[in-house]
Amino acid sequence: MAGPSVTAVVDDETWVVEFTVRGSWGRPLWLAAFNLLNKCLAHHPAGLLLDLRGLLDPGAISAPLWLTAATHGLRMEPAVGVAACVPARTDLAVRLGGVIAGQLVPAFPTVPLARSFLTSHRPRMDRVRLHLPPDTAAAARARYMVTAACEEWGMGSLVPRARLVVSELVVNAAEHAGTPIDVLISRRGQGAYLHLAVLDGSRDHPVIRAGAVDPLTERGYGLHIVDAAVQGWGALPTHHGKMVWALLKA
Repeated sequence: MAGPSVTAVVDDETWVVEFTVRGSWGRPLWLAAFNLLNKCLAHHPAGLLLDLRGLLDPGAISAPLWLTAATHGLRMEPAVGVAACVPARTDLAVRLGGVIAGQLVPAFPTVPLARSFLTSHRPRMDRVRLHLPPDTAAAARARYMVTAACEEWGMGSLVPRARLVVSELVVNAAEHAGTPIDVLISRRGQGAYLHLAVLDGSRDHPVIRAGAVDPLTERGYGLHIVDAAVQGWGALPTHHGKMVWALLKA
């Protein structure tokens, strides 16, 4: 039998993160869940689905963490809705079924019901999607698209940084994943932020490694450039690979 685990997978069509917890609740599982929740919310998804069917939690001790995550999500712009899939007649189901808790984290008996709730209540989001081949030259199309999007949304001041970041992420995906690439561009926080996401078919997440830069060939600067140019960035697995995202502040 598999041990305790916490995993998160983002659906690149709905932008809902499916957050799964398995095992007996205790400090190790709490710490793993807390850290991954922060990582997921930093990505600013359209919704957060808590799959708690495999969680053993007598006394509903985990409830404050889920309620805190939901409260944080509601304060984001646009708001990030949270829903849970919890077995009926458990302590956690009873706790989340309360009047206030039920408004913050509505609980459903199945994952499809929870997913349907989140997708039907997700806020409208200006978004552009671009399909690209696994070719470094495709970065030029990504730069053109992000320029057009920024100008259309009145975010022209972000164009130089956005072009640089999306180009680096696309080139990185083409070189290391070698699969078809999708670029998703959206604006958040009523135009205060630009969200860039590059998806590919590789499960390997990018990591900034010390000493990876070669001053003679100018290779290895990509993620250092991204890290310096954005408000935050990271990676999450998808059902078919991964999503590398970056958030730029206008």
